[in-house]
Amino acid sequence: MAHTANDAGRRNLLVDHLEAVAELAREFADPLGAADEGFLAGLWHDLGKFADEFQRYLRRCEEAPGTRPGSVDHKAAGARLAVECGLPIVGWLVHAHHGGLRSRQDFLAWLRQHADSPRVAEAWSRAAQEGIPLDPGPVNRASPTDPLDAELLIRLLFSALVDADSLDTEAHYRPEIAAARKHALSAGDLLERFLEGRRALLGDRSGSVLDERRERIFGDCLKAAEHPPGIFRLTVPTGGGKTLSAMAFALRHARLHGLRRVVVAVPYITITEQTAAVYRQVFGEDTVVLEHHSGSVESFADGEEQDSAGLWHRLAAENWDAPIIVTTTVQLFESLFSNKRGRLRKAHRLARSVIILDEAQALPPVLLEPTLDMLVRLSRDYSTTVVLSTATQPAFDVIPAFAEVEAREIVPSVADDFRAFSRVRYRWQLDSAVSWEEVASWVTEHERCLVVVNTRAQALELLEQVVGVVDADGVFHLSTLLCGRHRRDALERIRSRLTAGLPCRVVSTQVVEAGVDLDFPVVFRAVGPLDSVIQAAGRCNREGRLDAGEVVVFRPGDGGMARGPYTQGAQITEALAADGLDLDDPATIDEYFRRWLNGVGPDARAIQDARRHFDFPQVARRFRMISDDTVDVAVPYGITPEQLDVVLGRLATGSGGRDTLRWLQPYLVSLRRFEFDDAVRRGLATPLTEGLGRWDGPYDPVRGLVIEGFVPTDLVL
Repeated sequence: MAHTANDAGRRNLLVDHLEAVAELAREFADPLGAADEGFLAGLWHDLGKFADEFQRYLRRCEEAPGTRPGSVDHKAAGARLAVECGLPIVGWLVHAHHGGLRSRQDFLAWLRQHADSPRVAEAWSRAAQEGIPLDPGPVNRASPTDPLDAELLIRLLFSALVDADSLDTEAHYRPEIAAARKHALSAGDLLERFLEGRRALLGDRSGSVLDERRERIFGDCLKAAEHPPGIFRLTVPTGGGKTLSAMAFALRHARLHGLRRVVVAVPYITITEQTAAVYRQVFGEDTVVLEHHSGSVESFADGEEQDSAGLWHRLAAENWDAPIIVTTTVQLFESLFSNKRGRLRKAHRLARSVIILDEAQALPPVLLEPTLDMLVRLSRDYSTTVVLSTATQPAFDVIPAFAEVEAREIVPSVADDFRAFSRVRYRWQLDSAVSWEEVASWVTEHERCLVVVNTRAQALELLEQVVGVVDADGVFHLSTLLCGRHRRDALERIRSRLTAGLPCRVVSTQVVEAGVDLDFPVVFRAVGPLDSVIQAAGRCNREGRLDAGEVVVFRPGDGGMARGPYTQGAQITEALAADGLDLDDPATIDEYFRRWLNGVGPDARAIQDARRHFDFPQVARRFRMISDDTVDVAVPYGITPEQLDVVLGRLATGSGGRDTLRWLQPYLVSLRRFEFDDAVRRGLATPLTEGLGRWDGPYDPVRGLVIEGFVPTDLVL
């Protein structure tokens, strides 16, 4: 036996399992140039199960369903065999295939401890009797000499092995679930459907000068798709049709060069939802676009039956076996740098794919060196095309990992396009600090306006000033003090009021920037990094209905903002503004990024050093885009407290799984740990599990989570 009997009473035979996993792993590892190593890792990963002790263990499991009577190692036989055959990477993968990738030192120490177990020789003997080859013969192996190349290969091979193992195990226990995964589409198959869907979505255009430019940008993207896989820049001003043009490039590029899927990664969940909705409109089919992020599953926790499309989404999220994936940069990169089986399982799907990094300027500066290095190696060694897509293109060539990269511009007429799409006038008020009372007076002069500030505390202070002088019904607040569903509902109400021409005044942190589809005639922005200022301006006169919108950049009296690179960016912005800024000139943006990136540590956490030493757990700990020092609290927004208690009860007792956590995600607010501890002392929150609590205090329909008398920390978001 490889696995106990399924619901039909049929056991999964070990020889069948090993051969099936080996073939799948070979297929998945072929794009990595390591088909033989993938095959052998699959063939030997469960070799230790041939030992009598493990077979007795499985029979005990059958006799007591739902229990695990102890544990018996089954990895040492395959790991030792691989090492003795001169294939240490294969041995490492066998060791890791359940518990995750450990460091090289940990693997070798484990092997010394387990290699002489009598079960190893017994398993080898029985495997040979059953016809499992123990001599691999000639192996066409991938043998990178650079440690970082080898580290990435191990990650991708590990991904190929665990995906193959998971799929074959699922086919045994849940054949009906395995059947729901089937699809025949690749990204290249979707080009005609996309072009037709885009025509239907856009309808009859007026033929304006800007429409003509959008079409020309779209044509540039289709033309640039002919270039071979590599690294590309897509620099398109706000309003230039970047979302659809990027997909046009990706799909035609995939068709011409045999690439398999398109992965669109954006910085915030709000943009992910918006982008996925646009693509679903275009394709018109539920099993083409996979939207995958922490809040993308909102059912299944209460026992609801899933329709076929919902089931496909859940399954495809496990291993990204879909033609188009829309995800967050956090999901993409924290998975790629993880050492865990579940998170890394999807990584091999990135080979021979197109990765579109939307709003590329939002990549965390302290992680730029390992992030860009990973992208460069995927592109160079695994035929992955990377598109850096943004209106504010960062000067990444100042980062060592990107210094020698030749990134091709998709749209050649960048400077002309920025002039053509210019829709705002900037007014800089930086000579003296401005009080929140004065900012509130500006807001009252405009029925529809947006104010973007740097911290949650600033947003709350300004909000109190504004609601004191205008009708609160048309005042909105957006920050991470609102749970995800609350923010989404608020955005829908804001759009509705703007469309109807009703009073609409919004006070927000940066959550409203970078792609959120709102259109205000006036935007006020507290001074910050230049790319953030430009992103805020993208919410002003977005549809071009005015000759020019107005963007006022001011210096708040309290001066609060997140420390480190964010503050450095704001200081550089002020220095450039003092000399006069032309934000319709891409050269200005380039100059800003060169100054800013030269002043940050692109690998401040020494991740590259940990990678060179093959310390996979340490890499995963250091590569965190979101601070670990936070606690999520569940709030009763949009659901009753009783419904929330049922879900939290399942998690507290261990009966709730990943789907339950995903269902809960839209109802969570993140607090820094000291904020959470303070709330617990006040009786406003209850700890449940590590990193999760229940909010027992007030939750306001405008302000969101409220801790009376406590000023939120100066998080950017």
